[in-house]
Amino acid sequence: MFAVLKTGGKQYKVQAGDVLRVEKLAADAGEKIQFNDVLMVGGESTVVGAPFVEGAAVQADVIEQIKGEKLIKFVKRRRKHSSKRTVGHRQKLTLVRITDILATGGDKSGVKAAIGAGSVSAPAAAAEAKPAKAAAKAEAPAAAGDDLTAITGVGPAAAKKLVEAGITTYAALAAVDVDTFEGAKVKPEWVAQAAELAK
Repeated sequence: MFAVLKTGGKQYKVQAGDVLRVEKLAADAGEKIQFNDVLMVGGESTVVGAPFVEGAAVQADVIEQIKGEKLIKFVKRRRKHSSKRTVGHRQKLTLVRITDILATGGDKSGVKAAIGAGSVSAPAAAAEAKPAKAAAKAEAPAAAGDDLTAITGVGPAAAKKLVEAGITTYAALAAVDVDTFEGAKVKPEWVAQAAELAK
């Protein structure tokens, strides 16, 4: 029995016992992982996915995290004032051994899914950021007070400075003495407009 799986933007034809070098996965050595993106399962009867075979999976053990061979990129610009640059790169890879090919029931096996290392931190960070953003939105109306940018001449930057100085409402701005107030620059016409809006 064999399967064709997809990981790291590449396709691999595998059988039980095969050892593969794939793009780095978020897994430690000794862990059991499962590839759920199976394009085809072959054996007694061949099943081709559209694009993936439903319920099929390929299970593997992580042997170790390795680096590929060093690749050298050399760039040279000819003619006058020419420049040369040499850059080396070693791709991070994961060495895995295929242990089992499941034609069905892969979605219920409970084995950790094989996920690329680069795609793990971003969703986790986004998930953490969502509650913080929701909390900030919930607190925003109470902290913001009135919309000071409704006053002619007060832009977002000026409104921010006024809020930092403790002025969050039209009434507070209307009560400011332009000559003695030191928290932020306040124009007399702002005070007049704030008095009208506060009514």
